[in-house]
Amino acid sequence: MKLSAKSDYAARAVLGLAREYHGGRSLRVEDLAAGQGLPPNYLIQILIELKSRKIVKSVRGKEGGYLLARPPAEITLGDVLRCVHGQVFDSPALNDEACPPELRTAWLRLQQALDEAADGITFQKLLEQGLDKEKMYYI
Repeated sequence: MKLSAKSDYAARAVLGLAREYHGGRSLRVEDLAAGQGLPPNYLIQILIELKSRKIVKSVRGKEGGYLLARPPAEITLGDVLRCVHGQVFDSPALNDEACPPELRTAWLRLQQALDEAADGITFQKLLEQGLDKEKMYYI
């Protein structure tokens, strides 16, 4: 299974916004793009998709930009992946009657496992992992 750059960019954008969530500060597209190493033009398209799924929201005006629509603990990697791709994992064999049932069952188990794993990763957990890493020091 190979995910696209779009899924990586969307996850980076949400993580960048999650870092600002508790401060309540919206980020301009240019600032978010620069902070996450993303192309601004492509990021705008991704943010529009994330907004349509109520993962992010936009703020108009001089202090405008984007911010998370809900707390980082309520947004999963699965939410972001489904927003940009539809399914975390999909196989044509799941709907192919010619596919042997035991193989279709295996594909379904894989789909369920990946959904469960992606839904178990919240952006709050990712933030906490980042903070733990910053606290570490080496001798």
